[in-house]
Amino acid sequence: CVFNDPATTEIYTLSLHAALPILKVKQLSSPNYDERKGAPIDILLLHYTGMTTGNAAVARLCDPESGVSAHYVIEEDGSVLQLVAEESRAWHAGASYWAGKTNINARAVGIELVNPGHEFGYGDFPQAQIEALIELGLGIVNRHPIPAHRVLAHSDIAPERKMDPGEKFPWNRLASHGLGIWPRNVSIGKPDEQWNETAHRPENVALVQEKLAVIGYNCPITHSYDAHTTDVVVAFSRHIQLSDKDWSDETARFVIPPETDLLLSAVVGLVKADRKRKRLNSSNKTSSYAYLSFKKKNNNIVRSELS
Repeated sequence: CVFNDPATTEIYTLSLHAALPILKVKQLSSPNYDERKGAPIDILLLHYTGMTTGNAAVARLCDPESGVSAHYVIEEDGSVLQLVAEESRAWHAGASYWAGKTNINARAVGIELVNPGHEFGYGDFPQAQIEALIELGLGIVNRHPIPAHRVLAHSDIAPERKMDPGEKFPWNRLASHGLGIWPRNVSIGKPDEQWNETAHRPENVALVQEKLAVIGYNCPITHSYDAHTTDVVVAFSRHIQLSDKDWSDETARFVIPPETDLLLSAVVGLVKADRKRKRLNSSNKTSSYAYLSFKKKNNNIVRSELS
């Protein structure tokens, strides 16, 4: 079960976007799947493989003893391999939660991106790999009722135990093609001088927890920055605050910074707007990306229109 196996079968060739290369998908069956049992396919879930090579990852995803699989694997050069049919339930999410649901495997299409991950030398995701992901992802969300705000990271649904695809993943680029949401042009004003004195107050912590819960995270209202809340905020930061920073460094001394709180409010607005939006037909869906713009007016942050 390897990427360069000549016995793999090309199942389709397509291009949904003129600016993206034609995507060739090869098929190699994993035995690790079962039935979805009626759940809607409404989540696109992104992972990194977290192993030394792509071949090692594919071998594990096809090993019946491993008990894990994914629908697709994308190599660093953009090669795409399908291991499980989208109609079946692949085993990739593990113990997880999103927006009141816990059986995420039953409702998700899982994509593994070949990357050694934090354990084996985490690196940038190559352009060819991301272009293939965008093309594949556009096809998936056209085939299933997956809204932009339900294109998720493994770390979003399992923040206490997962970090992937990590802080180097270009969520903003995916969102520009309609895969996910991203707050655009958020101008950060001068931080409140009393922020650090007030951010830890129970009523303010509860507001942060409420925002995270609205987005979909498993974040009970505890009125304190407990370990679980910290893990959830770190997962949110990995997804929304694109940087090379290892957000896990924050867990030992955590107080949410003002810019993260502003981004939380922005994403809440995007999620609510996306939930209300009627599903577009397939010919228009690639232009349905959700952005929320902010601008400064009289030194205050104000929200501008959704675009």
